[in-house]
Amino acid sequence: MEPQSNNQPQMILPNQPMAQPAAQPVAQQSVQPAANNMAGIGSAAMVANQAAPVSPNQETPLSTQSTLLISELRDNVVIMKDGSFRAVVACKSINFDLMSDMEREGVEYSYQNFLNSLKFTTQILVRSQRVDIGPYIERLSEIRRNNDNMLLGVLMDDYINFIDILSQEANIMDKSFFIVIPYYTSVDAEKVIQQTKNFFKSFSKTKTPEVTRIDRATYEKALSELTNRVDAVTSGLFQIGINSVRLNTKELAELYYNFNN
Repeated sequence: MEPQSNNQPQMILPNQPMAQPAAQPVAQQSVQPAANNMAGIGSAAMVANQAAPVSPNQETPLSTQSTLLISELRDNVVIMKDGSFRAVVACKSINFDLMSDMEREGVEYSYQNFLNSLKFTTQILVRSQRVDIGPYIERLSEIRRNNDNMLLGVLMDDYINFIDILSQEANIMDKSFFIVIPYYTSVDAEKVIQQTKNFFKSFSKTKTPEVTRIDRATYEKALSELTNRVDAVTSGLFQIGINSVRLNTKELAELYYNFNN
């Protein structure tokens, strides 16, 4: 990917004025953290680079913000730099191992029908995080101190010791499941993205085209189409027995903030 300028494109609708960036000396190139690019996240302090003036022929180093493919979060959707849109649906898991053979067969057929009913691409994301059970142990200890029942206190001591030893010997992981639903304003762009490609190709020297303006009609159509696609996904998952919910703007900001930090 070619080095990009620190001035990121702004997704501005026609009825909103476009803010003009303030002039900045070349010797003080600002590097913004990834959190500054997301709605609902507090602005972090900008770090100025007090290096010597950069010559015109010298390549400008990539900033953290320039590596993000996200332009803006608003109205429960993610607006990408290429003008496409994303919606994210969080899903609960089901215990497939504890099901009977008949139940497993029903889930498999329902999942097959769900995939065949989709007329657009989706991305299934499984995220594993290590769980910090320190606050949980502290809460149990506080309950133990306020308990007057001697027998219950002994049982709680054994349980607290068991959890403490277990957390030291093994990593307790928590898994989250998401489905990313895209929408492309161009039919040709959606055909290209459907082709399988390596993730690291995004870091090639080919520069991704950026869209600096989206008209109101295109934006409203994207919101409507994403809503229909989300409804199709949630209803299909419900047939399998999986409860799901669409992430709002704040939840999207927290999700991408945690991923980039």
